[in-house]
Amino acid sequence: MQTPKDILQAIGNTSLVQLQRVVPAGCGKIYAKLEWENPTGSMKDRVALAMIDRAMDDGRLRPGDTVVEYTGGSTGTSLAFICAAKGIPIHLVSSDAFSQEKRDHMAALGAKLTLVPSEGGLSTKKLFLQMIKVAEDLGKSPHTYWSDQLNNMDSFPGYFPLGEEIWTQTGGRVDAFVQCVGTSASSRGVATVLKRHNSKTKIVAVEPAESAILQGGPPGAHRIEGIGIGFAPPLWEPSLVDEIISIKTNDAEEMARRLAKEEALFAGTSSGANLLAAIQVAKRLGPNSIVVTLMVDSGLKYLSTDVYKRK
Repeated sequence: MQTPKDILQAIGNTSLVQLQRVVPAGCGKIYAKLEWENPTGSMKDRVALAMIDRAMDDGRLRPGDTVVEYTGGSTGTSLAFICAAKGIPIHLVSSDAFSQEKRDHMAALGAKLTLVPSEGGLSTKKLFLQMIKVAEDLGKSPHTYWSDQLNNMDSFPGYFPLGEEIWTQTGGRVDAFVQCVGTSASSRGVATVLKRHNSKTKIVAVEPAESAILQGGPPGAHRIEGIGIGFAPPLWEPSLVDEIISIKTNDAEEMARRLAKEEALFAGTSSGANLLAAIQVAKRLGPNSIVVTLMVDSGLKYLSTDVYKRK
């Protein structure tokens, strides 16, 4: 085993485990990729490294520049982590709609934070647009680089290695891949790889039922952090997606709690939504199928939220 030379080499190569107890009888096999094994406890370490490295390589991010981004917390934490490792200053725009743990983690990694107030702690289209506008304005200052994750074409290639890992770990037998949509970079990146290996692999996108805009519904408020921004993200590529499933916030939260108690998998709300959608897919595909989804991030990021806070 080769010893990593620095912390950034610890990104990726996460475990894939089969779920045992929450999957109903008659379902296909459901496997979860444990993305909390990345250094900040989130899959977003992958995309943050790709965006920063490519911007440094082509000169968009110059020595002495400050990175600027809006964030629901996980991407911001990952960007702050990458910037700390590389000695780059970073200014992040977030909100009280997202967990205190995420905000504290970003600050601990050296990020300067600007917080945009939410409406009752809910994720809404208005909130996302406000955060984006603040980040865009900050990015116009001299010696700044706005990574602009919603439009950044470096983002989804950052997930190509994740797709290759899934293909290898399943022995090329993945029948369906299920993932929530925020910027859509992760689902697009993984789908690109899996479809390249096997065009018949089913790609399923997941969104909040309260804001099912990808299915033509109106934007709405929800509590599934990091997804459901209230409009189709610019990186959304519908030609790669075979199905879209909507999941209610309360159901996703309950499944996250079940995952912890019944599978010993401690994850966030979007992971609960992923699993509920994966069960629907695995039921239809039958007992011989293999469905892969992501444990997007660690439940440690949500201890202060209604998902896990003791009443």
